[in-house]
Order: sequence, then structure tokens, then C-alpha cells
Amino acid sequence: MTAIPVRRRPALLAAGTATALALTLAACGGDSLEEEEGGSGTEESAGSLTIGGANFTEATIMTELYAQVLEEAGYDTTITTTEGRELYAPELESGAIDVVPEYAATMAEYYNAQENGPDAEPVASPDVEATVTVLRELAEPRGLTVLDAGEAVDQNAFAVSEEYAEEHGLTTLSDLGEAGLPVRIAAGEDCPTRPFCQPGLEETYGIDITAVDPLGVGTVQAKQAVQDGDDQLVLVTTTDATLDDFGLVLLEDDQNLQLADNLLPVLNTETASDENVAAALDEVTATLTTDHLIELNRQVDSERRKADEVAHDYLVEQGLIEG
Repeated sequence: MTAIPVRRRPALLAAGTATALALTLAACGGDSLEEEEGGSGTEESAGSLTIGGANFTEATIMTELYAQVLEEAGYDTTITTTEGRELYAPELESGAIDVVPEYAATMAEYYNAQENGPDAEPVASPDVEATVTVLRELAEPRGLTVLDAGEAVDQNAFAVSEEYAEEHGLTTLSDLGEAGLPVRIAAGEDCPTRPFCQPGLEETYGIDITAVDPLGVGTVQAKQAVQDGDDQLVLVTTTDATLDDFGLVLLEDDQNLQLADNLLPVLNTETASDENVAAALDEVTATLTTDHLIELNRQVDSERRKADEVAHDYLVEQGLIEG
């Protein structure tokens, strides 16, 4: 049994429910339980919603953005975080979670594998509209509603040191392939078999990958290896907010190797079908850009600010909630 830790907002538990939840958490190995109370005031609530997501910086920020804009629309909200999609997706389908922030291509391929097996041909593409269409086709039979995607996108990306880019005149991945340079890449240990890592770099861009240094995706160690010159290329993401700290620059994916992982809300159709929910979330989607997301991530990761405070300030600045 896996317990899902709960965070934030006025989800008020009766004494018996709270005791049962505490016992469940204890039975599952003592997972931490963290709650923050929001001000409920005297206004009548439009209903209660649970926003779910994975437990990493960007996902935490997104769940806060969704929760706070929905509170502005009159809902009581609770945030539930898990270790990953494999845990929160079934909860979304069951209605235990009402809303999640998602990535179009990754969610489409998750359901593609669920439907057609782990070796299924990819259904997502670099085309965001086509990818969202496929995602809807896979998600709707599971009782889910997929809202529109926005400009903000978090894709795999590849970076080199500023000195290396300047020395060899590199701004794109095509430039790196055409330069014919031998490249050692810092990435996840599965990079040699993932189509959007080593095979894609070799086939799409003609980059000469001589070795994969298995230091992980965007880890401090991986970025440090490129800064130090031990490796020439590092696998990161487009919203990595710490590249400047390591003197790294992204090379443009000019031939669109990566899939359209634009951010969008996915809802349980039965429990979050109120049109006001979609309207509130659409405002966030329409406002948020990749640059915004980088800055929000930077404030949490580099400045060590709390995600709820960063999200609040952003929403106030954008005019989506009152200060």
C-alpha cells in the first residue's frame, strides 16, 4: 500500500477521518504528512477540489498555481503529491484527485503504453495540437478531460559550456553535428537506448556520441562535468533554471527531435466538470510561458523560496488573483 502525502489548504478532517489517515500513513512506512491551512472566511465554498502532481520543483509550483487560482474562483483546495505519474494517474481516474498539471507528450505516451503495451509505437510528436488530440483520444475513455495546452513547455534539452559553444560556433544541435566533434554526453543511464537521447542525436543530427557518462538528467554532477570539460554535452530540460550557475547554454533543437511536452491541465470529468474550473485553469495556461516557468523554478531552487509563496506572487503579478 502506498500512502499519498497531503499538503495545503482548507481540507478539514473530522476526528475519525484524521485518525484513520494517520493510521494508514503509519502502516505504509511513516510517510510524511504536511498540511497548510488557507483562510476559508465566511464565504460559501463552490466545492472542494484535490490537485495532484509529482514531487519535484516544477510540479509543486504548478499544483500551487492551480490550487490558488481555483481558490480565487471560490473552491476549497487540497494539494496531494506523490513520487510520480504511476501513483497519481490512477487516483485521477478514480476521482480521488480532481486536477493535475501535465505534460502533453509524456501523458500521451503514458496512456499509449497503458493501452497498447510498453513497446507501442509513439503517438506523440513535436506538433502540440496533434499531440493534444491524441492525448484526448486516450484520456477521455478513462473519464478524463484534457484542457488546451499553453506556450509553456518542458522538454528534454541539451546544453554545452559557453566556452565550448563560442569556440566552435555552436547555437543549434545541427551545428554540433556538422562540426563533427567527438562528444561525451552526461545523461541518464538509459540514454543509449532512448530515442530522444543518444539514438536521436546520432540519427537526427549526426552527432558523434563517443560515450555516455551516466550522471543523471540535469543533476549537479552532470552539469559540473560539462563545466569542467570532462563531458561536452549534458541532458537537461528547457526549464532548468540553474544553467547560468554552471556557465552552460542550451543548443536549439532546430530539427524538432523532442516531443511537444507543453503544460496543460487534466481533469476528472465527473468530479471537476464545473465550467468555472476550466475557466480558472485556462487563465493560468494562457498566461504561463517557458520563461516564466524558468524564473519560478529559479526562485525555488536557487533562492530557496517556498513554492506557495512564489506561485502567489506570480498570480498576483499576472492579475489572476488578488494580493
